[in-house]
Formats: sequence, C-alpha cells, structure tokens
Amino acid sequence: MPAGDGIASIYMTCRDLMARTVRRIVRRHDVEDILQEAFVRSFEAEGRQTIHDARAFLLRTARNLALDHVSRAAYRTTSSLELVDDEHFIDGSAAPDAQIDAERRFLTFCQAVGSLPEQCRKVFVLHKVYGLSHAEIAERLGIAQSTIEKHIAKGLLLCHEHMSNAARGAATAGARRSA
Repeated sequence: MPAGDGIASIYMTCRDLMARTVRRIVRRHDVEDILQEAFVRSFEAEGRQTIHDARAFLLRTARNLALDHVSRAAYRTTSSLELVDDEHFIDGSAAPDAQIDAERRFLTFCQAVGSLPEQCRKVFVLHKVYGLSHAEIAERLGIAQSTIEKHIAKGLLLCHEHMSNAARGAATAGARRSA
C-alpha cells in the first residue's frame, strides 16, 4: 500500500470523532485548521515510519495540536496582560474619565469571567483570584493538573476574546455617536 493510503482512509472514517475531540479543546472556528494539520502531519509521519494504529495516531496528533494551540494562545494572552500596568484598571487618583473607563473594563472582565463554563470558571477564579497552585486546585476539585492547565488557558483565551469584543463594540458605538 502506498504511503498515506492508510492514514487517508482512516482519516475519512474517524474525522467526525476527531472534530468532536478537538472541539472540546479549542474554539469552533479553529477545528478545521487543526484537523487539516493533523492529517498533514500524520500523512508525513506515515511516510517516515510504520504506524500500527492509524486511528489512535490521528486522534493523538489532533488532540496534541489542539492543546498546543490553546497553550500558545494562552501564552500570548498572558504575555500581553503582564505588560498592562495595574494602574490601567483602577486608580483613585486618576481623572474621572479614566476612572470610569477603568471601572468599565473591570466590569467587562467580571462579565467575561462570569460567562466562562462552570468548571473552567471555578479553576480560573481559584488560580487567578485566590492564587491557588495547580496542585491545590486539583486536590480541592478532584481533577487532574493537566485539566487545570487547560481550564486556565481556555479561561484566559475566552476572557481576552470577550474583552476585545467589548472594546471593539465600545469603539464602534463611540464612532456612531460622534458621527
């Protein structure tokens, strides 16, 4: 059998399962890119090595790519959040307009956290607000530390998206008012 035929046919039969697996980890619009990347990487790997269980190999590759995607997004979000000085949120000595803007951003952040899925929100708040370590959260909630890392990454990503969307909406509304 030529290289790739096994992976290609298995990919077609387990594509829906792969999509469901990836969709649990990343945003819906990223699923297709990850599935395509998983196929390409698996196809190339099949040309270099013998793959005994193509279905498991495809699923593991797709899952790992999804986790990498979330980790990279969380790193970018965390890095950009660390660059923001605390005074940008609430500063009692700031001008009234700046203070109102900071309070609006804080309220938006609270709404973003409130919109997270329940388990993700619990983990995110325990880590970011109460400062618990991954091990402490794992013990308290009875879940694996790797699951905690995924929830924190997903929480950061979703909060960042929520706040970016709110900022774009506010900018659009301001532009309409001034027009």
